[in-house]
Amino acid sequence: MVYETIAFALFALVTVGCSLGVVLVRDIWHSALLLGGALLSVAVHYVMLQAEFLAAMQILVYVGGVLILITFAVMLTRTQPEVSST
Repeated sequence: MVYETIAFALFALVTVGCSLGVVLVRDIWHSALLLGGALLSVAVHYVMLQAEFLAAMQILVYVGGVLILITFAVMLTRTQPEVSST
């Protein structure tokens, strides 16, 4: 029981830390990586609640789908700085 409480507290801190990082980090790429960390730690909470199907759907839909979509959006909309030749 003590180990479950420690694991819960650890992953709760990871979830809160990553969630704060998503909001406070200025770089969109790092924000997307922190969002992935937050979503994965929520999936760990589902596993700890013995809801394995919800954890699998959390990983497949949110971590897989949403983060890939954000990654493609960042790659397609990032502009290169202009180099002036004088």
